[in-house]
Amino acid sequence: MSLRLSTVILPYRRWHEGGRSAWTRAEQLGFHTAYTYDHLSWRTFRDGPWFGAVPTLTAAAGVTDRLRLGTLVTSPNFRHPVTLAKELISLDDISGGRVTLGIGAGGSGFDATALGQEPWTPRERADRFAEFVPLLDRLLSEDAVSYEGDFYSAHEARNIPGCVQRPRLPFAVAATGPRGMRLAARFGQAWVTTGDPKLYENGTPEQSIQAIRGQAERLDDICAEVGRDMTDLERVLLTGFTPDRVAPLQSLNAFVDFAGRHVELGFTEIVIHWPIPDSPFAADQKVFEQIAMEAPAQLR
Repeated sequence: MSLRLSTVILPYRRWHEGGRSAWTRAEQLGFHTAYTYDHLSWRTFRDGPWFGAVPTLTAAAGVTDRLRLGTLVTSPNFRHPVTLAKELISLDDISGGRVTLGIGAGGSGFDATALGQEPWTPRERADRFAEFVPLLDRLLSEDAVSYEGDFYSAHEARNIPGCVQRPRLPFAVAATGPRGMRLAARFGQAWVTTGDPKLYENGTPEQSIQAIRGQAERLDDICAEVGRDMTDLERVLLTGFTPDRVAPLQSLNAFVDFAGRHVELGFTEIVIHWPIPDSPFAADQKVFEQIAMEAPAQLR
């Protein structure tokens, strides 16, 4: 299978001041999917403009025709499965069935406290995620759902006519621990990793490759445990969070070398951040576009 090359467009620009043009250009460049972050605010962007993921993707659906669209990632930090399902079904309809839901357990950043709650512990996040994903799966697949859980409830929640994509839009489940990986194996059409976060500051690219290889091998074992054909699960690497940081975007050759090492580990999709000046995702736009247009052919 040829490598799929995708991008993440952060929602920090007003739609008519560069926001729209990035999405239309992403389609022109031939990216497989353009994702955006689903946060209320994020890290160094907290005190500047930041727009909502679902409205942004809805607008992007209206100015593109072929490009797949998605979140990377949505989490339970400020989402409820019932309301999220309604928004996703609407977005899937508007886009003509071009939506992928990237979904993860969330973290301890600004989203974790924006609604006034205390941040959940890693165990609490995992517990909620384990309930969130199966309920969302049902809400997107069934006309009417009632459910009473420890964290979420649904009472005759109607989602007619359902997704354009059947039986529902695909899930790309971000996970590095065994519980999250089991959710990916059971409910995901893809598994997402950013590598080992402990290596970001002081690790080496070689250590990162070994850590990601270990993650992929654990996923294989879990797929075998739950009876999932491991070759049926796409594997997605979201770049920018390994020790390489933006180095793979310095040149076409650098990216092909970086991507090739991860393709050897079984990855089927690599996601690169749309360049943002004066940020952790700063990169030369011309080199970025060269990578988008030329790298996939070199990685077949």
